Amino acid sequence: MPFAYDFSKAKRGALIPATGKTRTTLFLDDPVIQRYKALSEKTGKGYQTLINEALNEQLGWVDKPVTPDLLRRIVREELAARS
Repeated sequence: MPFAYDFSKAKRGALIPATGKTRTTLFLDDPVIQRYKALSEKTGKGYQTLINEALNEQLGWVDKPVTPDLLRRIVREELAARS
């Protein structure tokens, strides 16, 4: 009798669950994918990572760097709040 596997207690899904990320299917326009793949070659980052970063930025979830103009605005707002 050949050996039989018992899958009665098996679970569907990845062997190692990813934390903080969800696999999804997303349909994007071909020019969008082409542009991000070109950016990927220039930056060395994966095109999916670049798309994810763009979406995070659009949602305002990315900290913007402190520029001299931003610093001036913050100082002005703080000084105005104290007077």
